[in-house]
Amino acid sequence: MPAPTNVFKQRLKGGSAQIGLWVALANPYSAEVVSGLGFDWLLIDGEHAPNDLPLLLSQLQAMARSPSHPVVRLPIGEAWLIKQVLDIGAQTLLIPMVESAEQARELVRATRYPPHGVRGVGAALARASGFNQIPDYLTTANEEICLLVQIETMKGLAAIEDIAAIEGVDGLFVGPSDLAADMGHLGNPGHPDVRAAVDDGLNRIKASGKASGTLATTPDLADAVLALGTDFVAVGTDVSLLMRGGAELLRRFKPEGGETGKGSGY
Repeated sequence: MPAPTNVFKQRLKGGSAQIGLWVALANPYSAEVVSGLGFDWLLIDGEHAPNDLPLLLSQLQAMARSPSHPVVRLPIGEAWLIKQVLDIGAQTLLIPMVESAEQARELVRATRYPPHGVRGVGAALARASGFNQIPDYLTTANEEICLLVQIETMKGLAAIEDIAAIEGVDGLFVGPSDLAADMGHLGNPGHPDVRAAVDDGLNRIKASGKASGTLATTPDLADAVLALGTDFVAVGTDVSLLMRGGAELLRRFKPEGGETGKGSGY
């Protein structure tokens, strides 16, 4: 019996856009709630949400019966952390701040068992192998890993073609907020120059033959990036859903309350 099929990876090859939601409340109960909504993928954020390894595990467990595919964003692309997250059952990872082909190559190696990589062999203890109940896990796991790398600096944008050329990189995700900061527009990812850079990056990723992705949290912006042919787009966050829904309800009964910032659209 082989490793579980990575349906998200398969769908990316199918050509239809995958619609996702950012999951940043760092709670298995709320993760289970949104996992029943029908999104194609859910991003469990380990970079800017207060998640640690046990919390990531509990959210993967909460989503286990959902058709929504979990994607885990790590705070940093360290091999030891990648190993742990793969062992608890994540198959699709988003790694932030990737700026070079060499960095991407090392990330690929961190997700693969030898001789193709350096992932430590401890599957007998791991949820990923069903605690050793998947007899062919070690020989089939590599093919089911989906590695997404996050492009969010000008240096990363300049290296898109080199990064995309690395075998084992399945998709490149343009991160508008950090890109805006790197371009001198801190807190304003909707700036026309940033928007143009994001669109250019997405188009170049598509031209490379790899899957392209981004976060776009307003309908107009999501429509615009989807019109470019972007392959996987997060169209909101659980935090914003809670904030906006709560503020709208409060305004209904207390018009002077419930004001929230409109944000940047990313």
